[in-house]
Amino acid sequence: MTTDSTAAWTAAFRSAVLSPYENIEIFERRGFGGQTVRQILRLDGGGEAVRVRLTNRYGRQPLHIGGARLAIHTEGSGIDSGTDVPVRVGGADDFTVPVGEEVVSDPVERAVAVGDELALSLWLPEDTGPTTYSAVPLRPGYAVPGNALSAPALDGTDGLEELATRHFVTGADVLAPRGTPVAVAFGDSWFEGTGTTPDTDHRFPDLLNERLRAAGHTGWVVNQGLSANRLLTDEAGEHALARLDRDALQVPGVTHVLVHFGLNDLGIPGQEAYPEPAPVPTADDLIAGFTALADRIHAAGLTAIATTVGPYKSTVYEGYSTPEGVAVAREVNDWIRGAESPYDAYADLAAAVADPADPDRIHDDYDSGDGLHVNDAGARALADAVDLATLKV
Repeated sequence: MTTDSTAAWTAAFRSAVLSPYENIEIFERRGFGGQTVRQILRLDGGGEAVRVRLTNRYGRQPLHIGGARLAIHTEGSGIDSGTDVPVRVGGADDFTVPVGEEVVSDPVERAVAVGDELALSLWLPEDTGPTTYSAVPLRPGYAVPGNALSAPALDGTDGLEELATRHFVTGADVLAPRGTPVAVAFGDSWFEGTGTTPDTDHRFPDLLNERLRAAGHTGWVVNQGLSANRLLTDEAGEHALARLDRDALQVPGVTHVLVHFGLNDLGIPGQEAYPEPAPVPTADDLIAGFTALADRIHAAGLTAIATTVGPYKSTVYEGYSTPEGVAVAREVNDWIRGAESPYDAYADLAAAVADPADPDRIHDDYDSGDGLHVNDAGARALADAVDLATLKV
């Protein structure tokens, strides 16, 4: 398939991934063997064709995919069989993703639209070993024994497993009008959507996309949030400065990068579950990290948008919130709001969901229940806090 000068491959779905071999274990890790895995990808934008990105980034053995198919999702594990088509890599139905690498599928020449839900089915005939995965997709996946690539539904199949995590997938691109603006929501759980209702698309980037469409904006936001991710320190996931190129700057079509980090840098050092506690970073440490992010975003010719560190004083996670950390968050937020910040703009997410009587904590109306993450109403307030003019090109 060839593309003309009026169209270009553009990111329309993204899923930041973790290694199953990290020292800290927050999320379920697993592998597959002799199974079909079906996962749902909801597109943030549409185009004339679609391709998917499959990963073995953190695998320690080659990933053999015996077959892959793509169809329109109906409900549960079901697909519209009339839309079911093969997904090939280099023309092959059966292919292998080398250790540490990612492959991009051949184009599937089918028009897709914003909001389309695509069911990607992978036949995994051999033991995969522990997999590269996304921890909080907030949309169930499914695994069944045997080759069930084109099964109209997997419900009721013996051995059916419902998956809370997503595996092997880092994204989908669409063939969209050249110059379509794409913003990458590059951050932690506040972007990935922890605390919002599963299977409802009520995460901050989803709701920001609703606002953009209502305003007639031609572009969209893709979600590269990674729960428990930090700005300065690895685990969970590579730290923001390490993953910036791959997960933001190299995203096809990217024009803007929204940044939200800091909570886990401040909170994780106090968690007894982590094997190597570290000092809470200073405000200067975090400001240096945020400045480095902005400088690299600008060097790539992109717009950098900061967001303030969310309030978390009343979190239920023991040891996560400390007076020292909360004070650092205040200082960093003052810097983000001030004239010395190198960012082109900022969205005051902290103010959007803070309790006016105690701005260091999330307002009860917006609290998911753990004092650290926002609920659906809170995610709406976060999306409403973004000035849409800052996302124009």
